[in-house]
Amino acid sequence: MNDEPAKLIASNRRARRNYEILDTVEAGIALTGAEIKSVRQGRVNIAEAYARVRNREMIMMNMHVSPYKGASHYSQELDPARPRKLLLHRSQIRYFGLEADRQRLTIIPLRLYIRNHRAKVEIALARGKRSHDQRETIRRRDAEREMARASRRSA
Repeated sequence: MNDEPAKLIASNRRARRNYEILDTVEAGIALTGAEIKSVRQGRVNIAEAYARVRNREMIMMNMHVSPYKGASHYSQELDPARPRKLLLHRSQIRYFGLEADRQRLTIIPLRLYIRNHRAKVEIALARGKRSHDQRETIRRRDAEREMARASRRSA
C-alpha cells in the first residue's frame, strides 16, 4: 500500500489546552458516501465531539458533518450530528472503555484527516484539566519562550 502523507481536514485545537492527553490511537470512521464527500471538502466540526463505548463498539458523538450539497434528498435528511461508528480493534475498544470508566477519563478526537483515501480520526484518552492546571501550562510555556528568546539574543 502506498503511504502518502495525511491530509488534515479538522483539528481540535482546544483539546490540548483543556485536557491532559494520556494515550492516542488512530481509528477509521464509518461514513455514508455523501458524508465522506462533505468531509473531503472540510465541512466538519470535531470541537464538541467525544467517543463512548456502547455494546462493544466505539461510537463518536456530536461530530458535525454538514450535508453535501450535491447529494440526494435521502442523504440530506440524515442528522449532521448523528452518532458514527469508529473502526478499531476489539482490544483497543476494550482498553479505552475500561480506562475511561476506571479513571473517569474522556475519549476525545484530536484531529480528522484523510490518509490513503480513507477518513481517519486520532482519538485520545484524556483527563480534563482544572483552571489552575491550565494557568500553570500557560505559565510554563511563557517561561520556555522567554528562555529561548534570551538564548537567541545572547548567541
